[in-house]
Amino acid sequence: MKLFKCTHCGEPIYFENSRCTQCEYPLGFVAGQLELLPLEAAGTDTFRIYNQGETLYRYCANHQYGVCNWLVEDGQSRYCEACTLNRTIPNLSKPEYLQRWKVIETAKHRLIYSLRRMKLPVIGRSADPERGLSFDFLADGTQKRIRTGHMRGLITINIVEADDIEREMTRQKMDEPYRTVLGHFRHEIGHYYWDRLIRNTDRIDQFRELFGDEREIYKDALRDHYQQGPPAGWNLNYISAYASAHPWEDWAETWAHYLHILDTLETAYAFGLSVQFQPVMDSMSMAQEEKIDPYDPEDFKTLMDLWGPLSFAMNNLNRSMGHQDLYPFIIPPGVLEKLSFIHQICYQARQ
Repeated sequence: MKLFKCTHCGEPIYFENSRCTQCEYPLGFVAGQLELLPLEAAGTDTFRIYNQGETLYRYCANHQYGVCNWLVEDGQSRYCEACTLNRTIPNLSKPEYLQRWKVIETAKHRLIYSLRRMKLPVIGRSADPERGLSFDFLADGTQKRIRTGHMRGLITINIVEADDIEREMTRQKMDEPYRTVLGHFRHEIGHYYWDRLIRNTDRIDQFRELFGDEREIYKDALRDHYQQGPPAGWNLNYISAYASAHPWEDWAETWAHYLHILDTLETAYAFGLSVQFQPVMDSMSMAQEEKIDPYDPEDFKTLMDLWGPLSFAMNNLNRSMGHQDLYPFIIPPGVLEKLSFIHQICYQARQ
């Protein structure tokens, strides 16, 4: 995520802010510019961007619920490009569901920001009714448990994932080192982009060489995974135990980690952060002084040279605060090759 500041007063602001805490100007995110900007009232519910011409904007209709700060041009769609992808939202008559939806929308908007930054195609259901991207945010019923997952462009998220206690209980039950709402979005969108970027393309053979043959029966593979667990030595070839279940899941897990790395490096770059080991650690010669926008390099090794010392520093900072590692993963050579494959596909899309 880039660093935002109020162009009226210069105060640093968060991506989710709807009002500047310094000058109290309302703020709105303009997706076309990838900027969060101060607004001046032009009517009852219309605004102009401060010091940027006469174009009129409105907040996305979901702004009334406190879950979206994105703008749409006056006279256009009621919903911003992130919220227009929603097919189903929770029952807002239940206060706890509204709070969970807010957590979910915060993560989803960060995801859409990243996809825009990556210049990847986001094709909604209006353009592709069969496989266009859309979201269902659902709660468990009395007789039906909602499973988070992806099916032909439709991503379903069980809103219980937005409850910190429930999510932590599930994380421990599944013996996972890491589980977040944003992580779910990044994983599931990986399935969507497998359909868009790999299926029925000339990349399929290279995919199968790296990840395996996805024609293996998916349901049988998942059943075997949950009954027997991951194969011995899985950590030598997969980023997570779940990635070993099936090539589709290996792709989605690896894709999610690529987005973890890219977004975190962009945040560090926006703040001008670089990590350099002290001379006493000369044997760990991974120091990086040059600040590089992670969306620029074609060579994936450049990103990993940045990520190694940064993730090591983040984990040590967390330990200093008495927390678990922020990035509790080790990336083996086989996974590096998979990540590099994903990077090249995304780099080509940006070009």
